[in-house]
Amino acid sequence: MTQQEEAKWVVVGIDGSQAAIDAARWAVDEARSLNVPLRLVHVIPPTQTCHPSTQTRCDVEHFESDLEYAQAMVEGPGVHVETAVLHGPPSQVLIDETRKAAMICVGSVGRGRLARIPLGSTAAELAKHAHCAVAIVRTANGPQMANGWIAAVLNDEPDNDAVVHRAMAEARLRRTSVLLIDRRLDSWIRRYPDVQVRTIAENSRATRPIENHSNSVQLVIVGNADADNVAQLGDYNCHPVLRYVNAPVLLIRQ
Repeated sequence: MTQQEEAKWVVVGIDGSQAAIDAARWAVDEARSLNVPLRLVHVIPPTQTCHPSTQTRCDVEHFESDLEYAQAMVEGPGVHVETAVLHGPPSQVLIDETRKAAMICVGSVGRGRLARIPLGSTAAELAKHAHCAVAIVRTANGPQMANGWIAAVLNDEPDNDAVVHRAMAEARLRRTSVLLIDRRLDSWIRRYPDVQVRTIAENSRATRPIENHSNSVQLVIVGNADADNVAQLGDYNCHPVLRYVNAPVLLIRQ
């Protein structure tokens, strides 16, 4: 069986922050479209004062309260929500969760190159080591565009077909259009005649091909070749979309 056939859920990391709530809301459509539960996970790190064997009622109520609030924010028709409080290093616990997940979503308030670790260490580790697609919902600049473009790059990376395929599928799911940064000549537009697509031809003299569209992009799709760029986030110069756009990033795994 393929990973998609074995997938049990769409996982969202919950930590009590608004960024996590935004990630959970974003993930609802993904879980609904795949007909799998939305699994909200709160991880208690080993360095925290509470411990499974000595946890007080107040501690339990605190973590359960975060999950209950997140659950209330995402419950609705067509989506089943599960919750779990787990213990261990957050990065490793969430990576383990991805073994049976179709996707994992985490929130971030990172501000691009101005922050030392813009997405946080957990999101960076997931970008490198998760076993499924990783959605990083960035909220530094406020609410995301509800009807903005789905942006992706056409290039010669081995997994680019999967990247563009996912961009088209996300456009269908979210009933919007696709913005492609054209680094190669392809036939994807003919394969999806029902999806409106706009391409931007990039060349060495065009310094900022995406900048004029940066405020109207709601999601950026990237492939495994960009995992290190997403994880390190020290410099977006090598990617023609991430450099200028603060929208959620969906890193797919082929």
